[in-house]
Amino acid sequence: MNPHDLNPESTQAAQDEAPAGEVPELDALRNELSKLREDSLRERAELDNQRKRVARDIEMARKFANERLLGELLPVIDSLEAGLAAAGEDSGALRQGMELTLRQLLKVAADNGLVAVDPTGQPFNPEHHQAMSLVPAPGVAPNHVVQVYQKGWLLNERLLRPALVVVSQDA
Repeated sequence: MNPHDLNPESTQAAQDEAPAGEVPELDALRNELSKLREDSLRERAELDNQRKRVARDIEMARKFANERLLGELLPVIDSLEAGLAAAGEDSGALRQGMELTLRQLLKVAADNGLVAVDPTGQPFNPEHHQAMSLVPAPGVAPNHVVQVYQKGWLLNERLLRPALVVVSQDA
């Protein structure tokens, strides 16, 4: 008799007809089959969880693969911005070239998930800002950013560099 053809009624009939020594053997085989099914389900769930973990790890690696490069470009952006600020309103060819270079660099950075954190006037956030000093600031709510020494940067919503800021204090 094929074990796949067994149904509960025929199994019971087989037990009733089986000699006394075969029933415990049949029960042992059923227990073993049940255990193998449980093991199979557990292994399948384990493989599914592992597949999900690997997919998540690959996504994180892809998202932050360029973190080092973009972090090393931040001083270049700072220098270009400082050079433009020092040039004032001069509209010479050098300034136009620097502005174009900065725009291109910022576009490439933004296309790769880099976002500037410029918190002027916003509440101080210790997760994204680094306070350099506290100053009394009449007319400004306490614990708000009064001045930004250096912009901060987020890479795909993860802090790459905190903004260096001056924070207002209670008067």
